[in-house]
Amino acid sequence: MSGSDPGKLISKADNLTTLSLTRWSADWESATRLYEQAANGFRVSKDYENAKLAFEKASKGREMLSSPWDAAKSMESAAALAKELRNWTEVIDFYRKASELYMQCDRPQFASDSLAKAARAVEDALPSDAIKLYSDACVLLEDDRKEQMALDLYHAVTNIYVKLEKYTDAVAFLLKLGLAADKCNATNSQCKAYLSAVIVYLYAHDLKQAEKCYNDCSQIDAFLRSDQNRFAGKLLSAYKEGDVEEIKRVAQSRSITNLDSVT
Repeated sequence: MSGSDPGKLISKADNLTTLSLTRWSADWESATRLYEQAANGFRVSKDYENAKLAFEKASKGREMLSSPWDAAKSMESAAALAKELRNWTEVIDFYRKASELYMQCDRPQFASDSLAKAARAVEDALPSDAIKLYSDACVLLEDDRKEQMALDLYHAVTNIYVKLEKYTDAVAFLLKLGLAADKCNATNSQCKAYLSAVIVYLYAHDLKQAEKCYNDCSQIDAFLRSDQNRFAGKLLSAYKEGDVEEIKRVAQSRSITNLDSVT
């Protein structure tokens, strides 16, 4: 049983990577296997702190063995355990490190996904950090011409900004979403984003900016000819006239209820 004791496995692995008068080179291959065994053992026994530390060491071992893919996987495991421990700083640091390792493998989608995992984990505790993580995740996908995969991330950022009552920033991201959707020919998502932008301004009781946003977006032919444009116009008219019943009626229409939540 002593051979499977995770604490003893860690000690044995540490010895294999420590140079001495009798050990002139580190045995990272053997040590990394031991770190991984120890990490899994600690995790099964719900000793998350030591499991996290073991996965960190396993990740370093995989790096030393020139295996960034496996190093990234171990680092993501460490990040997941940091989440269980509610150590938000480590969650961010570990997922960012995993993202960097995936980029070494030329796998930007996995790199983006690591950043998005971090963002989702810290969204409530550290919303500003989550926004940055989501934004960086979007950039990786856009650089890889995978705008379609970034649309949900833009929505996530928008929702955080609305919760923080930063409505101008929320609209800015909805407009970015519209541009990304246009690049991947996702016309419906594009038009929904522009309608959502108008709604966010109305939610913030800024009719002037809502009208300006509507007029600006209507310069785009796809939106001008869309059902979303028509409903945005009706909603603006109802707000200007103070027609509460019409506002309720339009708000209950399919074009509004089918929107991704932003308020």
